[in-house]
Amino acid sequence: MPNSLRQKTAKGMLWSSVERFSVQGVQFFVMIVMARLLTPHDYGLIGMLAIFIAVAQSLIDSGFSQALIRKQDRTETDNNTVFYFNIIVSALLYLILYISAPLVADFYNTPQLCPVMRVVCFSIIFNSLAVVQRALLTIRIDFKTQAKAALIAVVTSGVVGITMAYHGFGVWSLVTQQLLYLCMNTCFLWLLSKWRPRLMYSWQSFHELFAFGSKLLASGLLDTVYRNIYPIAIGKLFSASNLGHYTRAQHFSEFPSSNITGIIQRVTYPVLCEIQNDDASLARGYRKILKLSAFVIFPLMTVLSAVSQPLVNKMLGPQWDFCGLLLHIICFSMMWHPIHAINLNLLQVKGRPDLFLRIEIIKKALGVSVLCITAPYGLIVMCYGQIFNSLVALTINTYYTGKLIHVGFFRQMRDLLPTIALCLAMFALILTVNHFISSDIMKLCVGIFIGMSFYISSSRIFKFSELTEILSLLRRKS
Repeated sequence: MPNSLRQKTAKGMLWSSVERFSVQGVQFFVMIVMARLLTPHDYGLIGMLAIFIAVAQSLIDSGFSQALIRKQDRTETDNNTVFYFNIIVSALLYLILYISAPLVADFYNTPQLCPVMRVVCFSIIFNSLAVVQRALLTIRIDFKTQAKAALIAVVTSGVVGITMAYHGFGVWSLVTQQLLYLCMNTCFLWLLSKWRPRLMYSWQSFHELFAFGSKLLASGLLDTVYRNIYPIAIGKLFSASNLGHYTRAQHFSEFPSSNITGIIQRVTYPVLCEIQNDDASLARGYRKILKLSAFVIFPLMTVLSAVSQPLVNKMLGPQWDFCGLLLHIICFSMMWHPIHAINLNLLQVKGRPDLFLRIEIIKKALGVSVLCITAPYGLIVMCYGQIFNSLVALTINTYYTGKLIHVGFFRQMRDLLPTIALCLAMFALILTVNHFISSDIMKLCVGIFIGMSFYISSSRIFKFSELTEILSLLRRKS
């Protein structure tokens, strides 16, 4: 990878990490405090509505963000076309969701959902107003500005949410916290960004961007619906409390996995787009990103699984005990999330959203089949089914990567095998040591310390190149 791209990547990684982990860290702290004040039922109500908000957001973006980022000769007309399209679509979607709220409440047999849905869906309008600002800042790899806006918003909304939860507002404290965060984040992006919309719109620009973005829209919608099928099934087949346990376990597992993956995707996508026509450089950069991602995320997810029960008990309280058991399982499906995401990212870099969509259709059909088979056996078996589905989906994701840049399944597994073996050894060590400890706090502290010490020291002994690369990046930054 050229030095200029290396420097841009390192700087982007730094500020994207600051934004992600400062914001998510505050949100994580807020979640812990509010979970102690609220009930699994309250979180389950929000979980029931997640699919509607997520699908609406996918329709608003329509793949235009990625299309803008990838387009080398983007114009001011392109930016304004995307902006006005988003506003119109978000207004129409909110109207549809407002009207359909009673039907959703009837589906779940939960009348309380109707007013909650009508308020919480305002979030899609707030999100639509900042799509272009985020895309342009990402093109410039300016995550520092995004970090400022998000951090102010998350702290303020967190304080308000906790205060409302303390005073007994229940699910409305979650609704207010979510809406206030999105509203303030959008306002600060407008204040800190130099771009302002103008009165211009071009159908030609729309068609050019939509030609690329439409495939990503279909893929994104498919992925969004699929990711929310489990909450729908759990909310319908079991209860709001069970859904609350599941969504909190999912949130815990996503904190390291999805956030680090999001950082990597946001930074590497515009960087790799600059070398999209040089397959040799693209393959080298891609393999390095893949190995570094796994080296960081795999051990975090393994440790999280090993200490899941004492972690949840100490942070959320005994009423969330079932959440700890679900987290123990879910971690092993979520640990593969970055590998899936990076493989799919490559298809976007190479301008092949058609392959992206084809893969998503195959994977989601497989995932729905696994869900239908495991659902009658209970929530725990459903979570084990997610692990199986994640591993099978990995072979599908890597097929076209092998075709395009000759970095297919077997080469990727050879690259990742040392990290996988080391993580499994660390997992066994933590479980063995914790078997002889009765105190939850000691299991948590000793498990994390022994696990990470073993992982880092073993990486040094066996001379993992990924550790050397990370240390080199840290030295340059210091």
